[in-house]
Amino acid sequence: MYRARVIPCLLIRGNGLVKTRKFKDPVYIGDPVNAMRIFSEKEVDEIVVLDITASREGREPNYELIEEMAGEAFMPMAYGGGIRTLDQVRRLIRCGIEKVVINTAATESTAVLRAAAAEFGNQAVVGAVDVRKPLIGRYRVLSKSATVETKLDVHEHIRNLVRSGAGEILLNSVDRDGMMNGYDLELIRIVTRMVNVPVVACGGAGTLEHLSQGIRDGGASAVAAGSMFVFHGKHRAVLLSYLKPSELRDYFS
Repeated sequence: MYRARVIPCLLIRGNGLVKTRKFKDPVYIGDPVNAMRIFSEKEVDEIVVLDITASREGREPNYELIEEMAGEAFMPMAYGGGIRTLDQVRRLIRCGIEKVVINTAATESTAVLRAAAAEFGNQAVVGAVDVRKPLIGRYRVLSKSATVETKLDVHEHIRNLVRSGAGEILLNSVDRDGMMNGYDLELIRIVTRMVNVPVVACGGAGTLEHLSQGIRDGGASAVAAGSMFVFHGKHRAVLLSYLKPSELRDYFS
């Protein structure tokens, strides 16, 4: 029986695992390799790892760290951050990555996304989009870890990612990131209705019900969360966790 995927989304900064709120104020969580080991033991569906400073700093992925993390990942692992060339994609695949997540580079040109899909298949390429909604006006596409506001139209940009070969869309709400108050269901519905590839909702999950809403009410094919799986309790104590098999069965089957 089909079950929607529930995906921890981990953020790395330098050699450390961090968590942000609205893409700001990163809080150190711990060692990313150890975190990967823990999530592997918890048998998560798959995992997404995003380097939040690589594109902003104009540097390549940290291949040594990525390879070490992939060595502990007994589940599909996706990586994003600093990917600008096909050679980088090839190197990441050799490190053990199953999916590359392309965001900032694709706001400038979809060439690397198109080339990666041609060589490795659409299923290996995720088009990521960071979106913010101002108090007045339409949704905006941001890049470089939400430090740059582009002039791209959200609808046309996402359609272009899919036309260029993205086999999946990682849709991240900047306003909801780390807030644990629920997904932007309106945004998810807009995107899921206009593309024919899986959409992974990210940004805002804090409860099982939020995850379920992303799929049931938003129409997402999968749901991702960060804070929910790294913090515990109202004081946000660090505790890496995942859902019980019974919770996965009851909420997502």
